[in-house]
Amino acid sequence: MSLIVQKYGGTSVGSIERIRAVADRVNACRERGDQLVVVVSAMSGETDRLQSLAREIQERPSPRELDVLLSTGEQVTIALLSMALEALGCPAKSYTGGQVHIRTDNSHSKARIRDIDGARVKADLNAGRVVVIAGFQGVDDEGNITTLGRGGSDTSAVAMAAALGADECQIYTDVDGVYTTDPRIEPRARKLDHITFEEMLEMASLGAKVLQIRAVEFAGKYKVPLRVLSSFEEGEGTLISLEEETVEDAVISGIAFNRDEAKLTILGVPDQPGVAYEILGPISDANIDVDMIVQNIAADEATTDFTFTVNRNDFARAMEILDSTAKTLGAREVMGDDRIVKISLVGVGMRSHAGIASRMFASLAKEGINIRMISTSEIKISVVVDQKYLELGVRTLHDAFGLQHADEAIRDLDSATDMVVV
Repeated sequence: MSLIVQKYGGTSVGSIERIRAVADRVNACRERGDQLVVVVSAMSGETDRLQSLAREIQERPSPRELDVLLSTGEQVTIALLSMALEALGCPAKSYTGGQVHIRTDNSHSKARIRDIDGARVKADLNAGRVVVIAGFQGVDDEGNITTLGRGGSDTSAVAMAAALGADECQIYTDVDGVYTTDPRIEPRARKLDHITFEEMLEMASLGAKVLQIRAVEFAGKYKVPLRVLSSFEEGEGTLISLEEETVEDAVISGIAFNRDEAKLTILGVPDQPGVAYEILGPISDANIDVDMIVQNIAADEATTDFTFTVNRNDFARAMEILDSTAKTLGAREVMGDDRIVKISLVGVGMRSHAGIASRMFASLAKEGINIRMISTSEIKISVVVDQKYLELGVRTLHDAFGLQHADEAIRDLDSATDMVVV
């Protein structure tokens, strides 16, 4: 008997028919002998509807009251799914986050989980019930309802799996796994059987939307095996686990990209201690996250040029702040560009293989794609390029590192051989 935590997102429970389909899947797992805890989101579109209602009443509602309102979306789903299970003859019991004692801090709308008391859940499981839990929510030390932020149901599921010592946490979505890149950009993208926590965390942080970043962090910290599966078709999905547990020996596991990038440069800044803080301090104070940073010393060795990237939504505000900073520092000029994107190679194989960066740069250069910024880590290489080159850049790198299906890679090799022979 395995203890499995399953999570179903809003699309998976978006209608009565889909809730019944989830109930059928859960019941089938139980009949195979598994113990099941099911974490669900609100029905698709419900959270947006509730937020719209709140804005009709008050432009900026109290965070506490907004959490009370938004948490009701999941409460509807857990009741309906429990009813659907009972209708199949499957004993089930629903719990809100507070009822299952998911304790959080008091940061409304972005609360973090502190601890979970799994005693009631374990008792129900031992009694043969399926336990259905509202994701996205908990309670603080004073009993106030809190929410974990967008995508928080993933975090709820992983946290429950860690607290219960589950054998696996299965995240059911509208995709059937993690792909080497977005299939909408590269139709030959391949679904991965395995990927490491590190790789998935990098890909999630770089723009891949399959899993919520906090959920991956939580799973890695507590070594909870994650599996991404489709709610709408059968399959093994993608297993996310420790590096030593994977069987694939790929140098590069995937290509991630982010369209929401903007670049700012301040030229001719005096080259002196503390100048980086003087530039980025006001940006940080405005709660603007900085991503990539490049600093170049000018030929006169007395001034420096400083470039960094931010989310495109923060571009206008960051430019205002940087213009003010430039006047204070006596800088020569401020420039900005919000027509850039970031493309990243991700793979634990980089640790043991040389030449990855040079192959990446050569492949992009061959297609006439100019690199504006470069950033590296132990398992990642990111480049900033003009946004018009996004799709070409992704497809070029996908081919360069052989990430397509194995049979396609063989056909490509055969074609290349034929061309040489001719």
